[in-house]
Amino acid sequence: MNIDAIGLIDDDDILLDIAALALSREDHGDVEIGQQLMELEAIEERICKLGKSAALNSERAMVLVEVLNDELGFRGDSEGYDAPVNADFLRVLERRRGLPISLAILYVAMARRAGWAAHVLNVPGHVLVQIGERTPVLIDPFNGGRRVDQTELERICRFYIGDESADVVRHARPATNRQALTRLLSNQAARAESAGDQDRALEVYERMTRIAPATTDAWSNLARLQRSSGDRVNARRSLLAMTEITMDPATRTKLFAAFAELGKGVQRGQ
Repeated sequence: MNIDAIGLIDDDDILLDIAALALSREDHGDVEIGQQLMELEAIEERICKLGKSAALNSERAMVLVEVLNDELGFRGDSEGYDAPVNADFLRVLERRRGLPISLAILYVAMARRAGWAAHVLNVPGHVLVQIGERTPVLIDPFNGGRRVDQTELERICRFYIGDESADVVRHARPATNRQALTRLLSNQAARAESAGDQDRALEVYERMTRIAPATTDAWSNLARLQRSSGDRVNARRSLLAMTEITMDPATRTKLFAAFAELGKGVQRGQ
């Protein structure tokens, strides 16, 4: 799949695992991914076989954990958490290790291949997997696929939010497919910036704008790095793209002011 196609199709039509693999392939040249596609199909077949009589969300969650964690060994890389390979879906499939978001994408994609409702659940500071719509079951793919009940969900949210009185569970929301993919890319960009690799961060943010062109944060971070690298022309283009998707009048006023200021630098040849 060409990743530009991800930005053009409806969110519901995005196949998470295939899209994540396509994003990963961007960093591996012309590498063939036939083996990885076959592996995903084999995992699907195994889950469908074990889960053919799984009617309850709890039973379906157990099947996912049995196959992905117990049999295949997919789990969180707690020792090398910040290693870039943990956000590289192709390498995650090879190493059987990953970040919460990369593993959540795998779990959700496999559940959907089996015909089950599943979502990547954005939680402050973490990512979980939600199986089912009514009476959903939450599991933590990073920590062996263990069950997460309502009490622990509240504890996790409060730990990161820091407000004991807040209605914290409202911060735990199912992610759209694009949000899940951009969160995966955000991890890559953050690690690149932390390592001082601005070129890599620029590349990843540009990739985010291609798969999620209506995401203002992607354009904002791209413009920020373009400006700091002296690329005022492209920074202006990114700001202009933001004005097309931002409806808030105050924000648009600030964007146009920044756009004009950058224009002065362009005119001076900076």
